[in-house]
Amino acid sequence: MPSSAAPTSASSSPEQQTAVDKALTLLKQLAEHDREIGVSELARRTGLTKSTAFRLLGILQRNDLVERVGSDYRLGTRLFDIGTRVYGPTSLLLRERLLPHLADLYELTHETVHLAVLHDTDIVYVNKIHGHRATRSPSRIGARMPAYCTGVGKALLAFDHDAAEAAIALGLTGRTEYTLTDPGAFRAELRRIRQEGIAYDRQEAALGLACVAVPVMGPGGRPVAALSVASGHRFDAARFAPALRRVAYEAGRAVIAAKAQSAAPSGLGSTPAA
Repeated sequence: MPSSAAPTSASSSPEQQTAVDKALTLLKQLAEHDREIGVSELARRTGLTKSTAFRLLGILQRNDLVERVGSDYRLGTRLFDIGTRVYGPTSLLLRERLLPHLADLYELTHETVHLAVLHDTDIVYVNKIHGHRATRSPSRIGARMPAYCTGVGKALLAFDHDAAEAAIALGLTGRTEYTLTDPGAFRAELRRIRQEGIAYDRQEAALGLACVAVPVMGPGGRPVAALSVASGHRFDAARFAPALRRVAYEAGRAVIAAKAQSAAPSGLGSTPAA
Protein backbone atom coordinates (compact mmCIF):
# COMPACT_ATOMS: atom_id res chain seq x y z
CA MET A 1 0.00 0.00 0.00
CA PRO A 2 1.59 3.34 -0.99
CA SER A 3 2.60 5.68 1.78
CA SER A 4 0.28 8.60 2.42
CA ALA A 5 2.96 10.65 4.19
CA ALA A 6 3.33 14.20 2.95
CA PRO A 7 6.66 15.14 1.37
CA THR A 8 9.04 16.94 3.67
CA SER A 9 9.99 20.53 3.06
CA ALA A 10 13.58 19.45 2.41
CA SER A 11 12.47 17.42 -0.64
CA SER A 12 9.55 19.59 -1.80
CA SER A 13 9.65 22.24 -4.47
CA PRO A 14 8.53 25.75 -3.47
CA GLU A 15 5.21 25.10 -5.25
CA GLN A 16 4.52 22.07 -3.03
CA GLN A 17 5.42 23.78 0.24
CA THR A 18 2.86 25.24 2.60
CA ALA A 19 3.19 28.80 3.83
CA VAL A 20 4.62 27.42 7.09
CA ASP A 21 7.25 25.44 5.15
CA LYS A 22 8.26 28.56 3.26
CA ALA A 23 8.45 30.70 6.39
CA LEU A 24 10.62 28.11 8.12
CA THR A 25 12.88 27.97 5.08
CA LEU A 26 13.41 31.72 5.35
CA LEU A 27 14.21 31.44 9.06
CA LYS A 28 16.71 28.64 8.41
CA GLN A 29 18.49 30.74 5.80
CA LEU A 30 18.74 33.67 8.19
CA ALA A 31 20.06 31.35 10.92
CA GLU A 32 22.90 30.12 8.73
CA HIS A 33 24.44 33.57 8.35
CA ASP A 34 25.76 36.08 10.88
CA ARG A 35 24.77 39.12 8.82
CA GLU A 36 21.57 40.72 7.58
CA ILE A 37 20.25 39.50 4.22
CA GLY A 38 18.08 41.31 1.68
CA VAL A 39 14.78 39.96 0.39
CA SER A 40 16.13 39.38 -3.13
CA GLU A 41 19.01 37.27 -1.81
CA LEU A 42 16.69 35.33 0.50
CA ALA A 43 14.32 34.65 -2.38
CA ARG A 44 17.20 33.39 -4.52
CA ARG A 45 18.53 31.09 -1.80
CA THR A 46 15.14 29.62 -0.93
CA GLY A 47 13.73 29.36 -4.43
CA LEU A 48 10.76 31.53 -3.49
CA THR A 49 9.47 34.43 -5.53
CA LYS A 50 10.49 37.82 -4.24
CA SER A 51 6.85 38.77 -3.56
CA THR A 52 6.25 35.59 -1.54
CA ALA A 53 9.44 36.06 0.48
CA PHE A 54 8.55 39.70 1.16
CA ARG A 55 5.02 38.80 2.29
CA LEU A 56 6.19 36.03 4.63
CA LEU A 57 8.97 38.19 6.05
CA GLY A 58 6.35 40.80 6.89
CA ILE A 59 4.32 38.23 8.82
CA LEU A 60 7.44 37.01 10.65
CA GLN A 61 8.40 40.59 11.44
CA ARG A 62 4.99 41.35 12.96
CA ASN A 63 5.52 38.38 15.27
CA ASP A 64 9.06 39.48 16.24
CA LEU A 65 10.58 36.39 14.63
CA VAL A 66 12.61 38.52 12.23
CA GLU A 67 13.81 42.12 12.40
CA ARG A 68 14.19 44.55 9.53
CA VAL A 69 17.43 46.54 9.33
CA GLY A 70 17.06 49.04 6.51
CA SER A 71 16.06 46.90 3.56
CA ASP A 72 17.63 43.72 5.01
CA TYR A 73 16.46 41.14 7.54
CA ARG A 74 17.88 39.21 10.49
CA LEU A 75 16.48 36.86 13.14
CA GLY A 76 14.29 38.52 15.75
CA THR A 77 14.53 38.62 19.52
CA ARG A 78 11.46 36.45 19.98
CA LEU A 79 13.33 33.51 18.46
CA PHE A 80 16.06 33.96 21.06
CA ASP A 81 13.47 33.84 23.86
CA ILE A 82 12.05 30.63 22.39
CA GLY A 83 15.50 29.14 21.86
CA THR A 84 16.51 29.56 25.50
CA ARG A 85 13.68 27.20 26.43
CA VAL A 86 14.59 24.43 24.00
CA TYR A 87 16.72 22.54 26.51
CA GLY A 88 14.39 23.03 29.44
CA PRO A 89 14.23 25.33 32.46
CA THR A 90 17.48 24.04 33.96
CA SER A 91 19.61 25.50 31.16
CA LEU A 92 17.72 28.79 31.34
CA LEU A 93 18.19 29.02 35.11
CA LEU A 94 21.90 28.22 34.79
CA ARG A 95 22.24 30.90 32.13
CA GLU A 96 20.68 33.50 34.40
CA ARG A 97 22.36 32.34 37.61
CA LEU A 98 25.85 32.13 36.12
CA LEU A 99 25.80 35.26 33.97
CA PRO A 100 27.55 37.35 36.69
CA HIS A 101 30.33 34.77 36.88
CA LEU A 102 30.70 34.71 33.09
CA ALA A 103 30.98 38.49 33.22
CA ASP A 104 33.65 38.17 35.94
CA LEU A 105 35.59 35.79 33.71
CA TYR A 106 35.38 38.22 30.82
CA GLU A 107 36.63 41.09 32.99
CA LEU A 108 39.61 39.00 34.10
CA THR A 109 40.56 37.95 30.56
CA HIS A 110 38.98 40.30 27.99
CA GLU A 111 38.86 37.23 25.74
CA THR A 112 35.77 35.45 24.39
CA VAL A 113 34.14 33.44 27.17
CA HIS A 114 31.50 30.72 27.04
CA LEU A 115 29.03 28.97 29.29
CA ALA A 116 27.91 25.55 28.02
CA VAL A 117 25.95 22.51 29.19
CA LEU A 118 26.02 18.89 28.09
CA HIS A 119 23.05 17.57 26.11
CA ASP A 120 23.46 13.87 25.24
CA THR A 121 26.84 13.79 23.46
CA ASP A 122 26.74 17.44 22.37
CA ILE A 123 27.34 20.66 24.19
CA VAL A 124 24.95 23.57 23.97
CA TYR A 125 26.26 27.11 24.32
CA VAL A 126 23.86 28.84 26.71
CA ASN A 127 25.79 32.11 26.96
CA LYS A 128 28.74 33.87 25.36
CA ILE A 129 30.53 37.20 25.71
CA HIS A 130 32.74 38.29 22.82
CA GLY A 131 36.30 39.32 23.60
CA HIS A 132 38.24 42.33 22.39
CA ARG A 133 40.04 40.29 19.74
CA ALA A 134 37.85 39.02 16.91
CA THR A 135 38.17 35.25 16.62
CA ARG A 136 36.37 33.09 14.07
CA SER A 137 34.44 30.51 16.06
CA PRO A 138 31.54 28.12 15.39
CA SER A 139 30.09 28.89 18.84
CA ARG A 140 26.80 30.78 19.05
CA ILE A 141 24.29 31.03 21.88
CA GLY A 142 21.88 28.13 21.47
CA ALA A 143 24.17 26.28 19.05
CA ARG A 144 25.20 22.67 19.51
CA MET A 145 28.63 21.16 18.91
CA PRO A 146 29.99 17.64 19.38
CA ALA A 147 31.33 17.57 22.92
CA TYR A 148 34.42 15.48 22.13
CA CYS A 149 36.18 18.21 20.14
CA THR A 150 35.54 21.23 22.38
CA GLY A 151 37.14 22.34 25.62
CA VAL A 152 33.82 22.73 27.44
CA GLY A 153 32.66 19.39 26.06
CA LYS A 154 35.71 17.49 27.23
CA ALA A 155 35.52 19.20 30.63
CA LEU A 156 32.01 17.75 31.01
CA LEU A 157 32.55 14.35 29.37
CA ALA A 158 35.48 13.70 31.71
CA PHE A 159 32.99 13.43 34.58
CA ASP A 160 30.23 11.60 32.69
CA HIS A 161 31.42 8.11 31.76
CA ASP A 162 28.24 7.08 29.96
CA ALA A 163 28.15 10.20 27.79
CA ALA A 164 31.86 9.86 26.99
CA GLU A 165 31.44 6.23 25.90
CA ALA A 166 28.38 7.17 23.85
CA ALA A 167 30.41 9.85 22.09
CA ILE A 168 33.16 7.34 21.32
CA ALA A 169 30.59 4.82 20.03
CA LEU A 170 29.19 7.44 17.64
CA GLY A 171 32.68 8.00 16.25
CA LEU A 172 35.27 10.68 16.94
CA THR A 173 35.21 12.29 13.51
CA GLY A 174 38.18 14.50 12.75
CA ARG A 175 36.89 18.05 12.33
CA THR A 176 40.48 19.27 11.89
CA GLU A 177 43.84 17.58 11.69
CA TYR A 178 44.23 18.17 15.45
CA THR A 179 41.02 16.47 16.61
CA LEU A 180 41.55 13.49 18.91
CA THR A 181 40.03 10.62 16.94
CA ASP A 182 41.68 7.64 18.60
CA PRO A 183 39.46 6.25 21.40
CA GLY A 184 42.45 5.29 23.55
CA ALA A 185 44.04 8.73 23.28
CA PHE A 186 40.67 10.36 23.92
CA ARG A 187 40.06 8.30 27.10
CA ALA A 188 43.58 9.18 28.30
CA GLU A 189 42.79 12.85 27.73
CA LEU A 190 39.61 12.56 29.81
CA ARG A 191 41.58 10.88 32.62
CA ARG A 192 44.03 13.79 32.62
CA ILE A 193 41.14 16.26 32.77
CA ARG A 194 39.63 14.45 35.77
CA GLN A 195 42.99 14.59 37.54
CA GLU A 196 43.83 18.22 36.73
CA GLY A 197 40.32 19.66 36.47
CA ILE A 198 41.05 21.58 33.28
CA ALA A 199 40.50 20.87 29.58
CA TYR A 200 42.01 22.26 26.40
CA ASP A 201 40.85 22.55 22.82
CA ARG A 202 43.94 22.85 20.65
CA GLN A 203 42.37 23.68 17.25
CA GLU A 204 40.29 20.51 17.54
CA ALA A 205 36.91 22.08 16.71
CA ALA A 206 38.12 24.71 14.23
CA LEU A 207 41.48 25.69 12.80
CA GLY A 208 42.91 28.82 14.37
CA LEU A 209 40.82 28.48 17.52
CA ALA A 210 42.00 27.34 20.94
CA CYS A 211 40.38 27.40 24.34
CA VAL A 212 40.78 26.36 27.94
CA ALA A 213 37.80 25.15 29.98
CA VAL A 214 36.81 23.99 33.45
CA PRO A 215 33.66 22.33 34.79
CA VAL A 216 31.30 24.09 37.19
CA MET A 217 30.65 21.60 39.98
CA GLY A 218 27.16 21.48 41.46
CA PRO A 219 25.58 19.39 44.23
CA GLY A 220 27.21 16.03 44.80
CA GLY A 221 30.42 17.11 43.12
CA ARG A 222 28.97 16.61 39.63
CA PRO A 223 29.42 19.19 36.86
CA VAL A 224 26.34 21.14 35.82
CA ALA A 225 28.02 23.32 33.20
CA ALA A 226 31.43 24.39 31.93
CA LEU A 227 33.16 27.73 31.43
CA SER A 228 35.80 28.45 28.80
CA VAL A 229 38.11 31.16 27.51
CA ALA A 230 38.73 31.09 23.76
CA SER A 231 40.95 32.98 21.36
CA GLY A 232 43.33 32.45 18.47
CA HIS A 233 45.43 29.32 18.60
CA ARG A 234 48.57 31.28 19.48
CA PHE A 235 47.23 32.62 22.77
CA ASP A 236 48.63 31.19 26.00
CA ALA A 237 45.62 29.18 27.14
CA ALA A 238 47.28 27.90 30.30
CA ARG A 239 47.74 31.49 31.49
CA PHE A 240 43.99 31.76 32.04
CA ALA A 241 43.69 28.55 34.07
CA PRO A 242 43.90 30.27 37.51
CA ALA A 243 41.17 32.77 36.63
CA LEU A 244 38.98 30.00 35.24
CA ARG A 245 39.39 27.84 38.32
CA ARG A 246 38.58 30.74 40.64
CA VAL A 247 35.46 31.81 38.73
CA ALA A 248 34.24 28.22 38.29
CA TYR A 249 34.62 27.63 42.03
CA GLU A 250 32.49 30.68 42.84
CA ALA A 251 29.97 29.71 40.16
CA GLY A 252 29.69 26.22 41.69
CA ARG A 253 29.07 27.71 45.12
CA ALA A 254 26.28 29.84 43.65
CA VAL A 255 24.64 26.80 42.04
CA ILE A 256 24.85 24.76 45.25
CA ALA A 257 23.46 27.65 47.33
CA ALA A 258 20.57 28.13 44.90
CA LYS A 259 19.81 24.41 44.97
CA ALA A 260 19.83 24.35 48.79
CA GLN A 261 17.60 27.40 48.94
CA SER A 262 15.05 25.91 46.55
CA ALA A 263 15.02 22.65 48.53
CA ALA A 264 14.60 24.31 51.95
CA PRO A 265 11.12 24.24 53.54
CA SER A 266 9.24 27.51 53.22
CA GLY A 267 10.36 30.02 55.81
CA LEU A 268 13.68 28.36 56.69
CA GLY A 269 16.69 30.54 56.34
CA SER A 270 14.62 33.71 56.20
CA THR A 271 14.16 34.43 59.91
CA PRO A 272 14.55 38.18 60.46
CA ALA A 273 17.28 39.40 62.76
CA ALA A 274 16.32 40.08 66.37
